[in-house]
Amino acid sequence: MVSEIKTLVTFFGGTGDLAKRKLYPSVFNLYKKGYLQKHFAIVGTARQALNDDEFKQLVRDSIKDFTDDQAQAEAFIEHFSYRAHDVTDAASYAVLKEAIEEAADKFDIDGNRIFYMSVAPRFFGTIAKYLKSEGLLADTGYNRLMIEKPFGTSYDTAAELQNDLENAFDDNQLFRIDHYLGKEMVQNIAALRFGNPIFDAAWNKDYIKNVQVTLSEVLGVEERAGYYDTAGALLDMIQNHTMQIVGWLAMEKPESFTDKDIRAAKNAAFNALKIYDEAEVNKYFVRAQYGAGDSADFKPYLEELDVPADSKNNTFIAGELQFDLPRWEGVPFYVRSGKRLTAKQTRVDIVFKAGTFNFGSEQEAQEAVLSIIIDPKGAIELKLNAKSVEDAFNTRTIDLGWTVSDEDKKNTPEPYERMIHDTMNGDGSNFADWNGVSIAWKFVDAISAVYTANKAPLETYKSGSMGPEASDKLLAANGDTWVFEG
Repeated sequence: MVSEIKTLVTFFGGTGDLAKRKLYPSVFNLYKKGYLQKHFAIVGTARQALNDDEFKQLVRDSIKDFTDDQAQAEAFIEHFSYRAHDVTDAASYAVLKEAIEEAADKFDIDGNRIFYMSVAPRFFGTIAKYLKSEGLLADTGYNRLMIEKPFGTSYDTAAELQNDLENAFDDNQLFRIDHYLGKEMVQNIAALRFGNPIFDAAWNKDYIKNVQVTLSEVLGVEERAGYYDTAGALLDMIQNHTMQIVGWLAMEKPESFTDKDIRAAKNAAFNALKIYDEAEVNKYFVRAQYGAGDSADFKPYLEELDVPADSKNNTFIAGELQFDLPRWEGVPFYVRSGKRLTAKQTRVDIVFKAGTFNFGSEQEAQEAVLSIIIDPKGAIELKLNAKSVEDAFNTRTIDLGWTVSDEDKKNTPEPYERMIHDTMNGDGSNFADWNGVSIAWKFVDAISAVYTANKAPLETYKSGSMGPEASDKLLAANGDTWVFEG
């Protein structure tokens, strides 16, 4: 039996694509499940001039594919209102304040306000400042701010943004969204690690040979060259999504499964992450750019629309992370992400050390591997050693596997639904805190500085492959290979 959550959410960028595709359907799912009942309100705001009826129609259209009961949908939509608003104009906040207070009175919501920023990052600090100075924060209950990525473009810009936000909100009121942390199979990492003594006891240097995180995409830059050429795989995928997944893998065991203790455990790992100098960047990281492929549709990156002809942007990154912790001494964490690769897949592979027992046979025991497939369809696979069917006592590897069923997938909350729900509950377990964000930026900035100065090779790789040969050599230097081959 779920309990009703009383809250008022203001969506900045309330007429945008994200709001229509993800946010309003997510809130509707929370309503259908009973988390939202009578005492909630949604206020949308953007520059677009709409009245309440026009805005409600926008919401109606956005949830139509999720509507089984039209009367239920209409009851939900009655909790929505809208005000056009210029986020850069202090005087304009009086109009928004009036709408929020009207909605709070109408639905009997005493405090408990969430402000969701689905706008360009350059407006985050401005909005936060005016929310406080113009009196839009509640005097009772809670005030929370949800922020879409990117959180800065470097450590310096992220720190500046953090300072701006902390003028109005404490860090524990800030909920930085990385939707990968809302994915069901990312959350399964904790269940597998801490829910099974067989893995809990072996999650360390004594049993694990290496850890691999792969985020591979088959698409090229498409129509995003304007943004992507300034970010590349390093900033677009490694600094945020990949590092947050690594946090769950490298963290110490938390004292309890509360957001405070989970963040403390992650931060113990993040704070032990080695920051590389120029020589180490070249030793432990590979950058590359996709070239042509076998298909005529696979253009080289430099021939893509709006890509500068002399671009040195990385469309592929592979690297080794090292943690100065007793738990992980000598254990490499390999990460890679790229476009135009063989297959689309997000996955974690935990490679365990091969057994040392000598069976006296030609085929000795191989490395066992635990794989967590995050996308496109969730699965858990375990590769183990067993006896082969022969007269001689040789070993072979066998596969044990589980795949998310269609029924489970249907019942799994979407990442945005989960993250909005967690914010309403004040649960920051699946959100990045400032310490984790700042360490990720310091780590990535050290790599970016080498690339910006063009002091590292820029490899090329064939579109439709799993990246450049240098990526394989990176692991081979430690006697390792990539588990996922596409």
